[in-house]
Amino acid sequence: AVQLVESGGGSVQAGGSLRLSCAASGSTPSTYSMGWFREAPGKEREGVACVGRYGDTRYFDSVKGTFTISKDNAKNTLYLQMHTLKPEDSGMYYCAADDGTSCGRRLSDYKYWGQGTQVTVSS
Repeated sequence: AVQLVESGGGSVQAGGSLRLSCAASGSTPSTYSMGWFREAPGKEREGVACVGRYGDTRYFDSVKGTFTISKDNAKNTLYLQMHTLKPEDSGMYYCAADDGTSCGRRLSDYKYWGQGTQVTVSS
């Protein structure tokens, strides 16, 4: 099993930046595919970006060009660098992991989940 702990959330003004981190521990997390999801109040949890076991990345919908996902296998840590934040980027951000090779945008693509870190963007 893999344990995931997110950090780096906070409150910023529109146009600002944040970097989220997800520390993974347990059985060989460096070989896992991982992803970031977010959940805004009253909305379903949605995929933001993911990285496959071999480093291939995918970005979903409106975050393309402003968010960057990366994974440091030596530190067993997943990152999400977010720039030009907008109020609609607000929500709880979750890290997820799976022992599959490729990553996806569906919740069912991942076995393991963190507890989340809150991001609030004010206008």
